[in-house]
Amino acid sequence: MLLDLDKNDKVFILIPSLNPTNDLIKYIDELIENNFKNIIVVNDGSKKECDEIFKAIENKKECILLKHETNLGKGKALKSGLEYFKNLNNFNDFFGIITVDSDGQHLVYDVKKVAEKMKENSNSLILGTRNFLESNVPPKSSFGNKVTSSVFKILYGTKISDTQTGLRGIPNSLIEEFMHISGNRFEYETNMLIECILNKIEIIEVPITTVYIDNNSGTSFRPIHDSISIYWKILNSFIKYSAVSIISCIIDILLFQIFLMSLKFELSSTTIITISTVLARIISSLINYILNKKVSFKSKKNVKNTIIKYYVLCLINMIVSASLVSLIYYFTGIKEVIIKIIVDTIIFFTNYRVQRVFIFNK
Repeated sequence: MLLDLDKNDKVFILIPSLNPTNDLIKYIDELIENNFKNIIVVNDGSKKECDEIFKAIENKKECILLKHETNLGKGKALKSGLEYFKNLNNFNDFFGIITVDSDGQHLVYDVKKVAEKMKENSNSLILGTRNFLESNVPPKSSFGNKVTSSVFKILYGTKISDTQTGLRGIPNSLIEEFMHISGNRFEYETNMLIECILNKIEIIEVPITTVYIDNNSGTSFRPIHDSISIYWKILNSFIKYSAVSIISCIIDILLFQIFLMSLKFELSSTTIITISTVLARIISSLINYILNKKVSFKSKKNVKNTIIKYYVLCLINMIVSASLVSLIYYFTGIKEVIIKIIVDTIIFFTNYRVQRVFIFNK
């Protein structure tokens, strides 16, 4: 199937580039031949030897060259291009911008597919997604993407086939928001996906040809440093949520002990334990609520809209935990404490999703 952009439809191409080869010039020529007449190239602090390449690009009437004097990172290069595009006087004459990597791994045919899909979906992020099951995919790339996709699915409830694709269609309606997403290097693209999920912006995947040139040796991706940055962004709120849970648990135990020692009334031990448990749980759960709202999820929703939902969730958790432990013990005879650890661990992970999506969502 041949894809042709209607001459009245306009799209910008954005190419962040670090130390490109002459193949970038050939690639841009191919884009121009296929009716892409508005191309932004960002020289992200490339070495001097690349000056002639960028000069040749700048001399093309279809190209705009932006330059960072030092390497600021792919995310910063993308944001520089988005800002330039947003500030155009005729910004509204275009329907969006497509980000493309400079290493030639995104076929022009696939760029056109993304453009067509973006034209049809003016409020969605379009991803050109690769098939990591193909034989030409380097094992480390295939493994890394599978792990990242799985973590995304567990924590955010959204399956994304290719979390690190550089081929993305960003319609005009999302440009302003994406300009202000945090991250200056490869983690920026991860943050873009997270922002879409948190703000319920639709992500549409378009299958593209999987191309790896020379086993992806030309990439500027730093395996250890950039992977840490990416996974920190993905796991950030979950790590904080886990830390808050641990803190709340410690507070609960300490308060329980304090109340046990403080209650001097002539009450039965069962009554004292019950009162101590309830008082400790009320205070520790309130602390947990406040920390999750302010730290884990950074929710700006008011207390009235969240605290009732939070305590309904707490009540449901107690009922579900008690019911499942009793039920599983009845049918299996496994020790209650072992069952409770397993059940409450599942509830712990489920609660993260529930709180993020339904209680403290943006």
